Amino acid sequence: MIRLRDLAFHAGDFTVRDVSLDVPSAEYFVLLGPNGSGKTLLVSCLCGLIRPDAGTVEIGDRDVTRLEPRRRAIGYVPQDYALFPHLSVARNITFALRPRGVPHRRALGQVAGIIDTLHLAPLLDHAPATLSGGERQKVALARALAHRPKVLLLDEPVSALDMPTRDEVLERLRLVHRRFGVTTLHVCHSITEARAVADRAGVMIDGRLAQTGPLDDLLAHPADAQVARLLRVPYAAD
Repeated sequence: MIRLRDLAFHAGDFTVRDVSLDVPSAEYFVLLGPNGSGKTLLVSCLCGLIRPDAGTVEIGDRDVTRLEPRRRAIGYVPQDYALFPHLSVARNITFALRPRGVPHRRALGQVAGIIDTLHLAPLLDHAPATLSGGERQKVALARALAHRPKVLLLDEPVSALDMPTRDEVLERLRLVHRRFGVTTLHVCHSITEARAVADRAGVMIDGRLAQTGPLDDLLAHPADAQVARLLRVPYAAD
């Protein structure tokens, strides 16, 4: 579960303000918005990389607003995947378990289900530089899931992929969600992408969360003209 209450913070001249959101346990929630709307900044705040000026962040049943990132039980896949180039695929996947003192061989056993689900076994000895974009994305996803987080945050996870690979990875993301049941927040700007994975969606514009709900409801009843423009649907004010 993710619960945000009246969250507000600054990043340079940009302000995210008064964001309140509930993402129930095991839901797949997609946050839509144009470039520069504050989506990635909000994810950074959830991760603990940006401290809020006001409001609270809860993960599961814990208030994590002031906790450092490693204590938040969050798995995070950034846009560029941020794989460690000097480590093999196997070592990248098990990296999050190293601070817990888990030996590498035992760690691989603990993440065997994730490796199997993502079809990564043939790549375990490879270096990240030898992988395709879709393969790198799956390795980053496996690494984020390795420590069994309560919440998975995906920042534009397929934006750098070609269309066939994008469709394959979106299908894999939905499979991972069904199999492991982790509460997921997925940031993107594509309605087609959102349709492929979302249980519900939200729209962020100019640092505010403008509307949330089932995607079909957002498309049928946009909250305002800005939301309607983003979703490319008609808007008729009352």
